Amino acid sequence: MSPQLTAPTTRVHASFLAAMDEFRADGAERVPHSSLARELRTWATRWRTAEGFAEYVDAIAGAPDEERADGMVPKTTRWWVADGSYLGRVTFRHRLTDELLHYGGHLGYAVRPSARRRGHATAMLRAALPVAHHELGIDPVLVTCDHTNTGSRKVIEACGGVFEDRRGEKLRYWIHAAAPAVGEQPHRGF
Repeated sequence: MSPQLTAPTTRVHASFLAAMDEFRADGAERVPHSSLARELRTWATRWRTAEGFAEYVDAIAGAPDEERADGMVPKTTRWWVADGSYLGRVTFRHRLTDELLHYGGHLGYAVRPSARRRGHATAMLRAALPVAHHELGIDPVLVTCDHTNTGSRKVIEACGGVFEDRRGEKLRYWIHAAAPAVGEQPHRGF
């Protein structure tokens, strides 16, 4: 079965734990302003048990439109899963704060280290755009990456990202989430 975006699920517990161990070994815990890093610090001791993992899944799959007590904007998380195995994630931020407008964007994505360089990030971002447009009403979508992250820059550009500018360490791209009609060229103006 080919990979697809799914709601977080307890069915991938073992592969999720293995992926989190890979992310931690790769230094993901130390990335500032990262929801993955925050979750690694907050949930790592709890999600090892079936009960703790179910609590985590409920917490991130909960009502995304509610204002969050932690001061974060409402968000929706989807996991990239193939054959019952967790490969990565996309986090959609429903609106932009001033900080997200400059440095974070509407969505962030991460592919577990052992699954990288296989096209998963590009396929996952492509699959995320219709979710942003149709389910969340986000269009265009702002996606950012570190200026040193050539792989992520190529993923964003392959998915139609139009470079706007660099702000500090971040490159900022806009992508129209609505797919163009058959035979129509994607709109490049923002």
